[in-house]
Amino acid sequence: MRIPFLTRAHDRPSMTERRDLGRLARERVKRASLGVWDPKARPYHALDHVRASLEDRLESLIPIKIGRMSASPFAFFRGSVPLMAADLARLPTTGLRVQICGDAHVRNLGAYAAPDGHLVFDLNDFDETLAHAPWEWDVLRLATSFVLAGREAGGKDGNCVAAVQTFVRTYRESLALFGTMKTRELLRYEVRRRTQETTVRAVLQRAERSTADRTMQKLCVVGPAGAPRFREQRPLLFHLPDEEADAVLEALEPYRETLQADRRQFLDAYAPVDVAFKVVGTGSVGTRVYVVLMLGRGPDDPLFLQLKHQCASSWEASLPDASPSPHQGQRVAEGQLRLQSTTDPLLGWTTIDGRGFLVRQLADHKASIDPAELRGAALDEYAYVGGQILAKAHARSGDAIALSAYCGDTTRLDEAVSSFAVAYADQTANDHAELLDAVKAGKLPCLTGV
Repeated sequence: MRIPFLTRAHDRPSMTERRDLGRLARERVKRASLGVWDPKARPYHALDHVRASLEDRLESLIPIKIGRMSASPFAFFRGSVPLMAADLARLPTTGLRVQICGDAHVRNLGAYAAPDGHLVFDLNDFDETLAHAPWEWDVLRLATSFVLAGREAGGKDGNCVAAVQTFVRTYRESLALFGTMKTRELLRYEVRRRTQETTVRAVLQRAERSTADRTMQKLCVVGPAGAPRFREQRPLLFHLPDEEADAVLEALEPYRETLQADRRQFLDAYAPVDVAFKVVGTGSVGTRVYVVLMLGRGPDDPLFLQLKHQCASSWEASLPDASPSPHQGQRVAEGQLRLQSTTDPLLGWTTIDGRGFLVRQLADHKASIDPAELRGAALDEYAYVGGQILAKAHARSGDAIALSAYCGDTTRLDEAVSSFAVAYADQTANDHAELLDAVKAGKLPCLTGV
């Protein structure tokens, strides 16, 4: 009997053929060429892409997004994925494809709770994820973020370069390890080694404190009828018109159907009591994000859900052969499932007014690094963990053997990526300065300190 979605064992490439595929990719794109960034080759202005990315945003929130991007070059980097996607689309790629995170940077490495309650350290933001995309894009973006974050923490470029090289070396060595693992071992693999490192330990400690009860204290007040409700904190958190709030609640029913049966049973033990709009992040500011407060046995048993509008991945336009995603919320949820070792048990998706939304828990022991913490040896420690995590994600969704064969066991890739990271960090600093000039000239609305 033929199972149509499986390939017969004898039809699959051998390990030798997969290694040859990786080595052959070096002939198409030499590893040294990944270090090249020429700002003069950019045929557009950076702010044109920034403005274009604002088109489907809520106009009233655009000044907050610009204000957050203006804070530093790293903040600009976080909010300008479409610009980097356009830049990297002009560079050659090896043809080796994976599920990319799409927004790999140091603040999107973090902790969250697994279904059994233990804390996991992994990639934790997937708004820009895309299937069958070049692995280089994630590597180059995360590498650049180490330089920008290191500079923001006061580090010298020599330390930043060393951290990037640690990141790439660990990525290469981890791919080699994952290429020797059985598939089921890779499926269960979690990055736990050296979790006593200062930076990782600090994030895990914050995650331990990030509970639904703490979110209740931070975001909620006791309403007139004695029940908790969201606190009005305009412009960052506020209640909705009844019609819009009803649409959010109605969207929970189709969302429920995207969950496994046991998780639907868990969700059914909670009832929604309040809905609000919440501004989150930097890149996401201006998109529609709703939060729902649900109660189980009473006010001491809260559950917070976040419904987040998902636009198309910025990288999709950079891939001529990319198939448009039929539902953007589903794209993000499925990408997260492919890349994470363990995932939020209430991860799902729904539709509101024709827009795709991702649904997940708002408060589930989530925490990430503050770039100010990445001083001295801490930057190198975090780079080491980042290399493991990104390699694991790419090995789960791509061919670790072919990727490892391309990357090799010398420092050529390390040196190339570190050269790119410094050059693109410089480019980002220039783009950030251009943003500040536009704000000063009144060409972009800006609200700082929010």
